[in-house]
Parts: sequence; structure tokens; C-alpha cells
Amino acid sequence: MLKRIALAASLALALAACQDDNLARGSTRHLVPIPPATMALMSTKGMSKDDPILIRAYKKESELEVWKRGSNGKYALLKTYPICRWSGQLGPKTREGDRQVPEGFYTVTPAQMNPNSSYYLSFDTGYPNTFDRSLGRNGGDIMVHGSCSSRGCFAMTDQNIAEIYAIAREAFASGQRAFQFQSYPFRMTAENLAKHRLDPNIAFWKNLKEGSDTFEVTKEEVQVATANRRYQFNADPEVASAVAQKRVKDEQEVAELVAKGTKPVKLVYHDGDTHESFRTALANVTGVTDSKLGYVSRTEGIASGPQQIALDDSGREKIETPSTALAFASMREEPVEAVQPKTVAAAHTAAVAPAATKSAAAVATASEETPFYKKMFSNVADLFSASPQPTAETAQATPLTVPAIAPAARTPAKPQKRAEASAGVKVAQVRN
Repeated sequence: MLKRIALAASLALALAACQDDNLARGSTRHLVPIPPATMALMSTKGMSKDDPILIRAYKKESELEVWKRGSNGKYALLKTYPICRWSGQLGPKTREGDRQVPEGFYTVTPAQMNPNSSYYLSFDTGYPNTFDRSLGRNGGDIMVHGSCSSRGCFAMTDQNIAEIYAIAREAFASGQRAFQFQSYPFRMTAENLAKHRLDPNIAFWKNLKEGSDTFEVTKEEVQVATANRRYQFNADPEVASAVAQKRVKDEQEVAELVAKGTKPVKLVYHDGDTHESFRTALANVTGVTDSKLGYVSRTEGIASGPQQIALDDSGREKIETPSTALAFASMREEPVEAVQPKTVAAAHTAAVAPAATKSAAAVATASEETPFYKKMFSNVADLFSASPQPTAETAQATPLTVPAIAPAARTPAKPQKRAEASAGVKVAQVRN
């Protein structure tokens, strides 16, 4: 009975969002000042700690940007932070327990800041917003927090959330009443839109792009409304016209990429991803607490990044024959040519040649029993295991040797071609 209760509790924990249990009461970590290097960066960009902020996050690229508003009323990029972990797949959050990280436009107030978070420090993103609720989406407690473990949240590491929290705290202390949090599946580039043009979420993503384009055009906080199950932007006709012009230009770029052969794809994640700068650092670290990262969990799911699946023109997964398989299939068997002897031993050599041919056929038959492509790709599953560098198998036949019969010449056997798979995944180093 106790085992069943423990199992149920574990399942509930796995499906829950990043709920903060206020385990760190009495801590002063929320009062830590903005690091001197970041203060110096603000100074070089004509910013101050008192200026209002705005945050943008991108799941595919695993990056979070902090923007600050200058004296001209326009926002400028202050700093980009790598996301240590997000969970789920590209696409919006729709229900409690789906492990999805939300996509959309949200509002963060001082009341949503949690100085006593069990994930070092955190703030609630504000999911679900009015738009989410209009579609019947549910769930909650979706945070931007410390550590490197996510159940539907943005995990930034303890070190980075401390800095982001301090920047937001100073903005609130100087009078900002709320800041906008924009969450996207990816950067709204022509290349990303071309590759994901057949995704079931593409209509929703294009709606998000309208808001992204509005910010890019104005560099002001986007005014958001909800109508007809869509986000609505741009009450100002002049801004709306500029955004429409940008949309036409971007759509032309997408069309050009498609015409040049950019194929539609689907990205499948084991369970979310990490920024490339963390991938090597996390290769051999799991289930422990690091002084800068915080708690790190389940790194086996991010060892190799997402699987990219090609789609056909209808959006269905395309079954393709590996190019190496086609190359081997096109190869023709060439008979082994026996060297004509000039001595009386010619008859004996002629008798040996058929035997060599039979031996070669036997090796070929044995090779056919275990297709080479199975040998090549037998370790594909290892890309999603805890090992950061799966070992590639190499298939190679032993060369045949014709017994020496003097003074006849030996018949050299052709060595079988060797198929080589990638020896591992090359990753970037940690960037501070």
C-alpha cells in the first residue's frame, strides 16, 4: 500500500508544473545586487538599473533576452542569457501536466516575484492569460527560475536567475508596475518559418509573429488584446501598415528559400532542450547540485539535441532510404579475374579460382544476413541515452587469400568497402 502511495506521489510530481514550495524563507539572495559587469554593460549602452525592462524567450534557440527602455522610450537589448533547460516540444501549453512551456504574451507584476522559491529565485510568467483561457487552456505555476531542471518552466541556473531577478527588482523599485514577457517557439526568421511551414501550429506561430514584428518595428511594449481566438495588435494604423510591409517582405524570403529547396521538417525532442553552451558541461552531470547551475536533472534527454524528421508536401513524415544504402545498392559485383599462369601449374590454378569465387560468395551471403545499414545505425538509440558520445560500429570483411601454389600467382581479393558512422556529437563550450 505504501509503495502505491509513493508511486502516485512520484507521478504527481512528474506531471506537476514548477510549483514553488517556499523552502528558502529567511534567505537574502533576492537582495543580491546586480553584478558589476552587468552594471558596466548598462552604462556602455546608455542604460541604468532604474529603466523599465521587457523579456523575450525563444525555445528552439534556448535563449532569453532582457531588454531595457531608454530615455527615448524605445527598448534596446541589454543581454542574452542561455536557458539551461526547458521541457516538452515546440508548441503552446494547453493543459495541466503536459510539460509544455507556454508560448504567447504575458504580464509579470511584483506580486509574481518569489524571493523564497525552492528553485533559488523565480517569477511567475502569468500563464494562463486571457488568450489561453479563451481557448480553454489550463494549468499554472509556470515559472522562470533557477536550477537546471524543468517541468514546464524556463530553468536559467541559480547564477543567471539571481542576475535576472535583480534587474527586474530594480526596475520595479523605480516605478515599473509590470513588465511584458514574450515567449516564442523560435526566432521568427525566414529560415525557421520555411522549415516549420507544415507544422500544425504554424497558424498560431504566424499570429505570434505579428506581435514579434510589432515589437521589432516600434521597439515599444506591444499592446495586446484577444478577439476571435487570436491575439490582436496594432490599433495604430501607421504601425499596422509598417508591420504589414514587414510581413510581405518576410513572406517573400520564405518563398525564395522554399524555391531554393528548403525542406519542411519536424523537430522531436526527448523532453525539451538546453542551450548548446550547456550541452558539454552537462554531459556527465545529473541528479546533483552545482554551485552555479543549481539542481541538474535528466541530462540523458538533451545529450544529442532534437531529432529532425523530414516531411513530405502533405506534412507527413517522409520515409527516406539513407544515401549510403543507395550507394551500396548501386554497386555491382565484379568477378575475380584469375591471373593466367605461364607454367604447367595452370590447370591447378584454374581449379583454385572457382573455390575462391565460392568463398567470396559465402562471405557476401554472410554479409547479406546482417545488412550493413543495421550495423551502421544500430547505435542510433544511443544518441538519446546518457552517453554523450556513442561509438560507431564499422563493418569490414576479412580479405580473401588464395593458397599459394608455385609458380602460379595469387589472386588478390577486393577488400569490402567500409561504412563509417559519426563518432559522436560535437557541442559548444560553456559561455558565461
